[in-house]
Amino acid sequence: MFRTPLLIATALAVTFGLGILSSVYALRATVGFGAIALGPWAAFPAAQTVDADPYAKAHRARDGRLLLGGAEGLTFTAATDSDNRRLVTNCRYEIAGITPPARLWTLHAADRNGNPLPGANPDVPTGLNAWSALRGADGNFSIRIASSAMPGNWLAIPEGRAPFLLVMTLLDTPTAGSSGVIDLAMPGITRLDCADA
Repeated sequence: MFRTPLLIATALAVTFGLGILSSVYALRATVGFGAIALGPWAAFPAAQTVDADPYAKAHRARDGRLLLGGAEGLTFTAATDSDNRRLVTNCRYEIAGITPPARLWTLHAADRNGNPLPGANPDVPTGLNAWSALRGADGNFSIRIASSAMPGNWLAIPEGRAPFLLVMTLLDTPTAGSSGVIDLAMPGITRLDCADA
């Protein structure tokens, strides 16, 4: 008597459970379609526009973050260095080169979920921008990323062995438009050394 309703309830529970798990997995697997890849850096210019695909819209709704409009800016993230090795906090890195044209850019380290990494000390720089970074006469810059202090431009990351992301946001940039992306270049990310090497 209760066998048929029990089988139906079990089938519905399994179906809804697998549907929810596959949706969560799909949202964590990708930000959306239409990525721009410039070396280790990747951006999704359509993610914050009306023309965003359903995955990008779902990311926006799930995260509850205010995204830049298409004409306001573009956020690039890097999970690996220029040699395609994962970024980890027990290594030291150097970002060198120039950015695409922008009125302002910002750079910070984030965890794998995109949340800014906390600094071990409130007096150390956990973020840099175009106005605070020292540049050479040709406009190139070099930023060292390490858990211990370094001369010149230094971005502090916490100690440990955790993977992290680098997040560079270009504000008021023509890069956010649909044209001219092919000829752009982002700075390279070089691994200098690691604490366990």
